[in-house]
Amino acid sequence: QVPLVESGGGLVQAGGSLRLSCATFGSTFTNYAVGWFRQAPGKEREFLAVTMFSDTTTRYADSVQGRFTISRDSANKMVYLQMSSLKPEDTAVYYCARSPFLSTTPSAFGSWGRGTQVTVSS
Repeated sequence: QVPLVESGGGLVQAGGSLRLSCATFGSTFTNYAVGWFRQAPGKEREFLAVTMFSDTTTRYADSVQGRFTISRDSANKMVYLQMSSLKPEDTAVYYCARSPFLSTTPSAFGSWGRGTQVTVSS
């Protein structure tokens, strides 16, 4: 079973909003970090936001601070990324990933979903 599954991507006009969902499965940890990343064609994977699953700790990349909000539903093992004021440069494949500790570095995350495409038209 894939350990994380993203959903909610799609096509949206600039200035619009989307909410991405990440369903998490199979973790043996009682507390862990779930992060959101994105990767545009020809670019490196970019950190966006991270939250600890069992407390309120969150971190954001400067590029999305104030536009994106990460939240979680611990009971249902879901993590969300609410995105607003979207721009064409936000177009990318968006991934959620899991790490045993809080980090903003992709290499710290050992489990990844398959991604969901977000396209923002101008």
